[in-house]
Amino acid sequence: MLVSPLFFGLRGLDIFRTVIIAGPIALALTGCIETAADTPVQEPIRPVRAETIRYQIPPQALTLAGTVATRQETALAFRVAGKVVSRGVDVGQRVVAGQIIAELDAEDYRLQLRSVQSQVLAAEADLAKARSDLMRYEGIKQSPAFNAATYDQRRMSADMASARLSQLRNQLQLAQNQLGYAALRAEVAGVVTQAPVEAGQTVAAGQTIVKVARTADKEVVVAVPEQRIPDLRAAGTVSVSLWAVPDKRYEAKLRELSPTADPALRTFTARFAIENADDAVQLGMTATLQLAAGSPQPVAALPLSALFQKDGGPALWVVDPQTGVLTLKPVVVAAYHESAVLIASGVEAGEMVVTAGVHKLDEALRVRILGAARS
Repeated sequence: MLVSPLFFGLRGLDIFRTVIIAGPIALALTGCIETAADTPVQEPIRPVRAETIRYQIPPQALTLAGTVATRQETALAFRVAGKVVSRGVDVGQRVVAGQIIAELDAEDYRLQLRSVQSQVLAAEADLAKARSDLMRYEGIKQSPAFNAATYDQRRMSADMASARLSQLRNQLQLAQNQLGYAALRAEVAGVVTQAPVEAGQTVAAGQTIVKVARTADKEVVVAVPEQRIPDLRAAGTVSVSLWAVPDKRYEAKLRELSPTADPALRTFTARFAIENADDAVQLGMTATLQLAAGSPQPVAALPLSALFQKDGGPALWVVDPQTGVLTLKPVVVAAYHESAVLIASGVEAGEMVVTAGVHKLDEALRVRILGAARS
């Protein structure tokens, strides 16, 4: 089959026209792609939650419930063994210093005392005879009948009689003391908290007869959570009020803080001494302990979710409500609580700080405060 040269001429002309038309279109498309790539993509304005900084002095740092207790509870016991013939006090009864608590059957101790007294009298007579014999023999010292060995023997007899008398006098004092120990007396004023022994029982020396709590030194015992220990140490003034007498307050002072936590409750036991406690403060009463802040420094309370860590320290995102610009400011934290943080300084009163999602923010972002009017 023969193809005309005219066909090739027309075909080449069509291809040339196609190339001429497609070239400008391709250049136009390339320019559009380059223009779209060079145009920066704007970040969307993100909504955030924010709060206004308000500084105020906290009315009190901590409130704890506790129980009135005594600082010292003494277990009273006989210093000698014997049978209890009487117990003159019961649980809850008040006692004064020197009051008889209980008595033992002291007949054996009286007999022992009389026996030693008789021995002392005999020893005194032996000493008097030995001294008299020694003095008479000293009278013939210049006589030929004087014998030095006999003199030394009589002098030694007098010394032995004196030592024997001294020993028996000590035994007499011991017997008198033991007779006195048969009566158990209160050493200080207080109230009886326990009385495990009844009359008729035979007790050993040192066995507890009663327990007496001193009423002079009263204190409040409270359980402190471990996260509130810093507040406890930094407290300025401490006051105590009784549930039975709510209108009256007493000053208190931290006396003792347990170094270890309770294994079951994981709380630390603290004891506060009540100053100038009167008769209205009874042992076992329910008390409320209020600890005021140690310093009147105003603080701003914010949620813990508002804190951001910058260079190892706490910081807050401050937002301009007009422009939505974010600024990260380091702050000083006064205290941490269960769900809040107290800010001492670093941000100004009236500034708006972001309180949620702070770890997803950046100073290049623009934000909008939730609830604010759109500009």
